[in-house]
Amino acid sequence: MMKMLLGSSLCLLLLLSCLHEHVEGRALSLDSCSVNVHTHELLTHYNSLRSNAIAGDSEIGVKLLDKSLIKHVQAGQTCCFLRLVLRFYVERVFGNYASSQPQQQRCSSALANAFITIRRDIHKCHCQCEEDTQRKIDSLHAEFDKLDINQAAQKAVGELDTVLGWLEEQKTDG
Repeated sequence: MMKMLLGSSLCLLLLLSCLHEHVEGRALSLDSCSVNVHTHELLTHYNSLRSNAIAGDSEIGVKLLDKSLIKHVQAGQTCCFLRLVLRFYVERVFGNYASSQPQQQRCSSALANAFITIRRDIHKCHCQCEEDTQRKIDSLHAEFDKLDINQAAQKAVGELDTVLGWLEEQKTDG
């Protein structure tokens, strides 16, 4: 019993160290709405996963998140686009991403939880999605579906730098 409590306490401490938040979040400008995002925290967790995700990606010729897809988000659609991308990662990617290293599993969970929090805040914005934005996300899902689910999740985690870079570009000083 004592070993279980000690083990649980140690796991909790490791999880808390992975979830440690920096308070340097800034507002993310989403059309007529804004949400606070701690991109430094997201990047810290992602950097813990990146090398493993890229090393395990055997589908080099396939690209899920083309940078041009993100760069050409229509004016007035950043809120919708981000909401749909976060939904994709929360519902399809993180649940299927597997790492044999416990530290990476914790950081993957921390990223998923951070995405859930951002998603919850975005729901307050009442984003309106246009057909073109939905088509972009549908193409992301279609490319994801062409791969084995675990390989697709691995690739999507490896490409998170594209999403995080885009998020950083949307931030304001407010």
